[in-house]
Amino acid sequence: MQRRQLIKNAAFTMLSFSMARDLLGSPLPKVTSYPIHESALPIILRANENPHGPSPLARAAMQEAIAISNRYQWDMNGVLKERIGALTNHSSAHITLGAGSSELLGLVCLWASYQKGHVLASEPTFKLWMPAARKMGLATKLIPLTSTKHNDLQQILSSITTETRLVYLCNPNNPTGTAHDKQTLETFIEQACKSCVVLVDEAYTDYYDSPSVAHLINRYPNLVIAKTFSKVYGMAGARVGYLLAQPALIKSLNELQAWANAGPSAVSMRGALAAMDDVAFVTFCKAENHKAKEIFCNGLTDLKIPFIPSVTSFVYFDGAAYSKSVPNFLQSHQILGARSFEENRSWLRLSVGTTEEMKRVVEVLQAGR
Repeated sequence: MQRRQLIKNAAFTMLSFSMARDLLGSPLPKVTSYPIHESALPIILRANENPHGPSPLARAAMQEAIAISNRYQWDMNGVLKERIGALTNHSSAHITLGAGSSELLGLVCLWASYQKGHVLASEPTFKLWMPAARKMGLATKLIPLTSTKHNDLQQILSSITTETRLVYLCNPNNPTGTAHDKQTLETFIEQACKSCVVLVDEAYTDYYDSPSVAHLINRYPNLVIAKTFSKVYGMAGARVGYLLAQPALIKSLNELQAWANAGPSAVSMRGALAAMDDVAFVTFCKAENHKAKEIFCNGLTDLKIPFIPSVTSFVYFDGAAYSKSVPNFLQSHQILGARSFEENRSWLRLSVGTTEEMKRVVEVLQAGR
């Protein structure tokens, strides 16, 4: 009965996820010829979640924090900001907290919307914040990626006008897994910050130690960096994220919140504090991600399926090179998550799970070729 209920819960989750096509990309396909059987639990590879987390220290801390959940988390806000500041080499005044970085992306859009104009972003990229930006009066202008699936930084710069209020850059980019080198990033930010606010989403920098631009915060008053505990720390459901910016801009952003820094719960913040102490677990997660991704990419190579080298916890590949509909075929084998982010294109994103899960993905694809 417990297994049956788990499968039912997974089915309900799939239904909820399919309702988010305007926010995140195309939904998982509806499959009528391949029903999910109760003979196996599904492998979930759809939202770039860390399959290993939260860490043991974070789990223990969150369990203990349940006992103090009757108290407001005022003091803990300050403690977490101080810890983050020590990690990023900033003061608490440079930081604001939120329920995951997604909430904070929306907050920056709200702040930018006070002067009518538009946002520049890549296509495809992380889109969760875009509908809210449009409702706030910020039109979204999308810039196609380069042929190598990188953000087209030169084209973004060329597209900035007096009406541009915000440039959003996801680096490494989601869903493509590509990142820019340190010098290229710094040059881009120097130029873009002359005209508008630049919001850099660094959700995935930790997996490969991709270049962060956090050290540029003190140099540019309108640079904002969004970071999260959702990915390598394995706390996607706990909802803890933060912004880095100069204190004056942080103060302006906080004034748009009914209660600044109150997004994460006491339980979640205790988990985040403990997660930063569990260095061994983060090292383990990074190493396992590399191994699991290599298994998948080697399988794609054997199947002659083109893919983009990724510095993240997901892989972007061309499903047109396979003999069947990859999302449907994988789903018929209880592997959920392959989907498209580009209209009328065959490129698909699949999250990286455990090594055993990725072995299973390759095994299924090889059997169906």
